[in-house]
Amino acid sequence: MSNNTTSEIKFHIELDENKVPDKLSWTARDGGIVNEEAKAIMLSIWNSKNKETLRIDLWTKDMPVDEMKIFFHQTLVAMADTYDKATQDDKMSATMRDFCDYFAEKLELK
Repeated sequence: MSNNTTSEIKFHIELDENKVPDKLSWTARDGGIVNEEAKAIMLSIWNSKNKETLRIDLWTKDMPVDEMKIFFHQTLVAMADTYDKATQDDKMSATMRDFCDYFAEKLELK
């Protein structure tokens, strides 16, 4: 007998007449999040059969560029952390973090 449970994450995207995202929100009830507003979403999905990454990158037309730069920086840092956890490759993780520092410096985020 299996003790598996399921969980669901939902994204709600409102589009304008040109199919450009106008409003984004998401719900993850297990995490206590219900209809939380967002300005951008980056989702990567690994297709093991084809050995390729599928992606969904969306942002609202009112997402400020300065916030997009911060969003990218924080996403890159999170990717370095996830890579480290998944692979225990300390050397490459450190290299990725060095790039994140360089990225932040060049964008004057730090």
